[in-house]
Amino acid sequence: MASIESNQQSWNTGAYAAWVSRFGTPAEAAGKMTDDPAKRLGAAMAHLGEVRGKRIANLLGSNGTKAVPLALLGAEVTVIDFSDDNRRYALELAEAAGVDIRYVLSDVLRLPEEQFAEEFDIVYMEHGILHYFQDLRPLFQVVHRLLRSGGRLVLQDFHPVTTKLISSRGTTANIRKHKVDGDYFSTELEEKEVAFAKFLPPGSAAEAPKVQLRNWTLGEIVTAVAGGELTVRVLEELPNQSSDVFDKGIPKTFTLTAEKR
Repeated sequence: MASIESNQQSWNTGAYAAWVSRFGTPAEAAGKMTDDPAKRLGAAMAHLGEVRGKRIANLLGSNGTKAVPLALLGAEVTVIDFSDDNRRYALELAEAAGVDIRYVLSDVLRLPEEQFAEEFDIVYMEHGILHYFQDLRPLFQVVHRLLRSGGRLVLQDFHPVTTKLISSRGTTANIRKHKVDGDYFSTELEEKEVAFAKFLPPGSAAEAPKVQLRNWTLGEIVTAVAGGELTVRVLEELPNQSSDVFDKGIPKTFTLTAEKR
């Protein structure tokens, strides 16, 4: 992972306050998700299937806003993430929602090899994870180790067309203008504000920490999954799900599922 220490430090600098600003206190956030936890998982539910009684590893599961809905639906959820700020919010969220989740504070790539071996039915990864890795192969080797035989990876992330190739800007007419100004095949690391920066309380945004990111092509992602001895079952490319107007005709996210051989 590129600059793991600096990335980890960034994710422990204000994340809890940002999540309170974004979602409300853990108690407030829990109150919004308990009535319909499946809604909080969105399109992933079609690929996760019935989760009751399933053992699910939520890799880089951040603040628990996916792990807690899974637990509310009856899954046994383990989050693996390196941010103590994220852990604090997630555990308080779980407590407020009346469920238990296990939260392992660790870099995914530094988990002891014997820990959790072949323990999980599903490994779930969602949105904004892959770009923290400078090499994807070790990540999917960990996924393979975590899954039981026949277990399933469900990976959702932002589509490389939007992260590497096209920049967008909204207009007053509720239409986005797009510009092809990126290099789809670039392998360079980029320094950017940490993902939660836009949710930091007023007055703190100017001091938002930075992270080092590596954006991947879709071919590189699929190849890395297959190289981890996982059989790809589904690759679904999706448009913007939040609007019928914005970004029409442009892939915004993708879902990939794979099975441990």
